[in-house]
Amino acid sequence: MCVTCFERESAKVFNHSLKRQNIMKKYIGYGWGKLGVLVAMLAIAILLPAGLSAQDAAEAQVVETLATAETVEEEAPVLDSGNTAWMITATILVLFMSIPGIALFYGGLVRQKNVLSLIMQTLFIVGAVSILWVAFGYSWAFGTGFAESGNPLGAIIGGFDKAFLHGIRLDTLSAGNIPELVFVMFQCMFALITPALILGAFAERIKFLGFVVFILLWVILAYFPMAHWVWGGGFLQQMGAIDFAGGTVVHINAGISALVMALMLGKREDYRVGHPIVPHNITFVFLGTSFLWLGWFGFNAGSGLAADGLAANAFLVTHVATAVAAITWMVIDWLCNKKPTTVGACTGAVAGLVAITPAAGTVDLLGAFCIGFITPIICFIMVAVVKPKFKYDDALDAFGVHGVGGIVGSILTGVFATQYITGEGGVQGALYGDWHQLWVQVFATVVAIVFSAVITFVLYKIVDKWIGIRVDKRVEEEGLDVYEHGETAYNN
Repeated sequence: MCVTCFERESAKVFNHSLKRQNIMKKYIGYGWGKLGVLVAMLAIAILLPAGLSAQDAAEAQVVETLATAETVEEEAPVLDSGNTAWMITATILVLFMSIPGIALFYGGLVRQKNVLSLIMQTLFIVGAVSILWVAFGYSWAFGTGFAESGNPLGAIIGGFDKAFLHGIRLDTLSAGNIPELVFVMFQCMFALITPALILGAFAERIKFLGFVVFILLWVILAYFPMAHWVWGGGFLQQMGAIDFAGGTVVHINAGISALVMALMLGKREDYRVGHPIVPHNITFVFLGTSFLWLGWFGFNAGSGLAADGLAANAFLVTHVATAVAAITWMVIDWLCNKKPTTVGACTGAVAGLVAITPAAGTVDLLGAFCIGFITPIICFIMVAVVKPKFKYDDALDAFGVHGVGGIVGSILTGVFATQYITGEGGVQGALYGDWHQLWVQVFATVVAIVFSAVITFVLYKIVDKWIGIRVDKRVEEEGLDVYEHGETAYNN
């Protein structure tokens, strides 16, 4: 083979080998590229679910946090405008009971020469007790400072933590999701009507200055503590005593104090057993009764602090018991005195209002009928039989109607309370098998009687010794309006 041919063949072999190497490199590179893509896909397949799971968990955590926040927001108390509107209305209605209700009712029953004294006494109570209430009365009745600090006085009064309404803001809510300021005002109306009820016992013979000092001390030492015991978390409330709207706190408290005052002051100079002193204006008595009946709907139906079924039931039983009591007294009057009288029917209506007060949140229609029927019979006996027999001068029957009516209502609450109203597991009375509740009611009633009697007796002795309570004989004969207030109701 020639050199030229050899070189040509060698070049051909070399080129073929080089070509094969290039092809192999190409395939190897392609293979590595495919392998890299496969590894990358495998890594993505492994790592992506984990990343997604972490993202899902984070998103789930965010959703859970938002849901929790929404739940907390939902559970936070929110002002109930319906309940608030109703409680403002109820508060106004209860104020009607004092002015003009009790002022007209008592003012009409006294003689013309003393009508302004009753009106002035009522106005004083509304003004002065309102000031005491916001200053420290509300705190004494519904405060929790002493109880939370372990102070033994917590068994008697609430404390001074809410004195001058300290800590109560516009957005502070009470039970029923109403502003606590509305609750303060609602309870203030109860503090006003209670001492005003006592006026009927010592009408026409009490010195105004002595009255002022006595009433202020009585509200502080008798009403505020009793309100705490029964409504503000005190021992009577803790033992389960039922007083929906004021049987013990208002009516027994005021009625027993009225009796003690009547006994301590003595009879009016011209009071004669069997010769009743004639009311000077029965129209006023009727108007006063009408305002009391109207205002009592706020008194009782408002005490549940909500515009709900309980308020509706309290509204119903209050009206029914009052209607039954008015008719019952009228019939008794008719049978015993041969004529039905306006004053008698009005007195019966008030007795019914008083008795249904502690029971309005726990009894049904049966209880309302029974309480409305039983109470005026007992009150009539106290006014027409017992009072003349023992010859005490309860001038306008504050004890005979409010004291006795409150006692009867408080005890009958322990008889007629029903789970039909209080709900499953709620309180019920002896009529439905729970005698324990009846004994609790009796105990609370006895406590209220003893406490009110003792406080009133002590205060009377102190004030009479210090200032003097009864007016002079001449003042009593010529009238308190002119001598105590320098004015007369009628000038023609």
